[in-house]
Amino acid sequence: MVINQDGERLLSSRVLNDESALLELIGDVLALDEDVLWAVDLNGGGAALLIGLLLSHSQPMVYITGLTVHHASASYRGEGKTDAKDAFIIADQARMRRDLGPLRPGDEGAVDLRTLTTRRTDLVADRTRQINRLRAQLLEIRRWNGLWT
Repeated sequence: MVINQDGERLLSSRVLNDESALLELIGDVLALDEDVLWAVDLNGGGAALLIGLLLSHSQPMVYITGLTVHHASASYRGEGKTDAKDAFIIADQARMRRDLGPLRPGDEGAVDLRTLTTRRTDLVADRTRQINRLRAQLLEIRRWNGLWT
């Protein structure tokens, strides 16, 4: 999704996560204007190829967290959650906000934050498994107590 300073859509298309398709997208966007700011809501994984290509083309990028996009989506009209709506929200938030930090993969802070986030996700999953196991055991005890009393 490409929007101008007034929030008008200049380009909107679905692009495969393929190097040639992404290079074509970068070329199409730069043909519209050389002064662009790229915004992503992922800082690794599926966006790694795009981020790498943008870095190799010296393109400025900002990272918008998924939580920020989720909260912002409540103030936008239109259908529920769709990729097109999310893309517009990301572009519009990047246009309006000045508090978004640049995305530079390899920054020590970004690496540390990713490590901590991954660790937290693991801890939450472990805790959920423990709670579910405990609940299953309590239900089993309750079932057996019902048979023996």
